[in-house]
Amino acid sequence: MASSALLVMDVQRDVVAIADDGSGYLPRLRGAIDGARAAGIPVIYVVMGLRPGDPEVSPRNKVMTGVVRAGLFTEGRPGTEIHDDVAPRQGDVVVTKRRGSAFSGSDLDLVLRARGIDSLVLTGIATSAVVLSTLWRAIDLDLGLTVLADACLDPDPEVHTMLVERLFPQWADVLTVEDWLKSVAPR
Repeated sequence: MASSALLVMDVQRDVVAIADDGSGYLPRLRGAIDGARAAGIPVIYVVMGLRPGDPEVSPRNKVMTGVVRAGLFTEGRPGTEIHDDVAPRQGDVVVTKRRGSAFSGSDLDLVLRARGIDSLVLTGIATSAVVLSTLWRAIDLDLGLTVLADACLDPDPEVHTMLVERLFPQWADVLTVEDWLKSVAPR
């Protein structure tokens, strides 16, 4: 039987402030987190964190230099903290990554292997960044994958829709939070 974990990725204060579209994203995500806990599914938080001075950022990397120019993700800044509405509980694992994928520059793979986790449920901001790049790496690691379409958010709604409706279903189960909760609810 597969052992799953719910990944809550890049739901940091500054990111939410940029991407939240007023559609009730945070309460839906909170519902997924609460449902995972009720079902005994571990919740693992993933945050982007760059050291002061950004030594991990190459000037050749357009995405990362844009992030630095925007002042996002510098460790220790209040905006890099996980949003209060979905904050981790004591004992939850928080993984810090240095690039787009939850696996890039982090110990996520080690955490998953140590816990015997072979299936991931992906949530986060942005669908076209952390969710997409984590999905690709997880495919290469032969992990089972579920994407909670309405617990992912992207600043570009058209890109989000294209990914969750056309691309992701080729490689992962794509469900709503409500449907996923029904499937994992304790019986």
